[in-house]
Amino acid sequence: MGNGVQESPGGLTQGEHRPVASSTGQAEGSKMGRNVLNTLLSGALAGAVAKTAVAPLDRTKIIFQGRGPRAPAAYRLIYRTYLSDGFLSLWRGNSATMVRVIPYAGIQFCSHEQYKRLLGGYCGSQGKALPPVPRFLAGSLAGTTAAMLTYPLDMVRARMAVTPKEMYSNILHVFVRISREEGLQTLYRGFTPTILGVIPYAGISFFTYETLKKVHADHTGRPHPNPAERLAFGACAGLLGQSASYPLDVVRRRMQTAGVTGHTYGSIAGTMRLIVREEGLVLGLYKGLSMNWVKGPIAVGISFMTFDLTQILWRQLQQRGFIQW
Repeated sequence: MGNGVQESPGGLTQGEHRPVASSTGQAEGSKMGRNVLNTLLSGALAGAVAKTAVAPLDRTKIIFQGRGPRAPAAYRLIYRTYLSDGFLSLWRGNSATMVRVIPYAGIQFCSHEQYKRLLGGYCGSQGKALPPVPRFLAGSLAGTTAAMLTYPLDMVRARMAVTPKEMYSNILHVFVRISREEGLQTLYRGFTPTILGVIPYAGISFFTYETLKKVHADHTGRPHPNPAERLAFGACAGLLGQSASYPLDVVRRRMQTAGVTGHTYGSIAGTMRLIVREEGLVLGLYKGLSMNWVKGPIAVGISFMTFDLTQILWRQLQQRGFIQW
């Protein structure tokens, strides 16, 4: 000011030019940051909507898995819970589920998109559908990443689902009481079967969904399936993924709820042997699977569909200028 040199709005003096490489790098970084945030928020919303929709069945499944061979039929268990504790009790533990599933789903979907991008660059298929093995690997890595970062919240949800409401008043109370009475390591009880189960579950789920979308595009010529088709593809993905990993899911729940059910479970193999010896192979390791065939496909279908549609909505809002970031 007063030196006769004009400044541009960007802070550059007249005649200067901003370096193109720096500007391009900043733009790319900003775009990537927006994409990460969009996928994180879309995944969080997808998980919340899906889990809330099937919360009563989810709670019943956890109770069913945690009990022995004399557990009542699933529909009777739902009815008894309704009669004894009321309709809203069917959603007991859903607040803990939301605390877990919102970050879990957000991290899973967001990391899946990043793993797809990284593996696509490595395989030379950037912007295209991944080959089968990297497609499975991207899903497995995404599920593993999310499970590792949010596991204690899953432990808390399982405890709240199988205990009377008088035992734990809220989520924080569960953490405090478990830490004080059973030790901090209890928050990671069942962690190993969780990771072993999530690898085939997430891998098969994402692989199936992405494969069905690719097959659909190849056969119909339409690059994007409609919402009903997305829901159906997600349901198939959930059915296959959960069926493949279900025994490990039962083992995980038994280990998580051991402190309040009076059982003692050690290793994964030991827990499996004990379940099979006391309850049988099918009635033990596949307890509640029929319910999962109802709940799982609905939840996974809603989750995949919600994520995709939310992503489409984000892009449309950005293109029309409603969202500037």
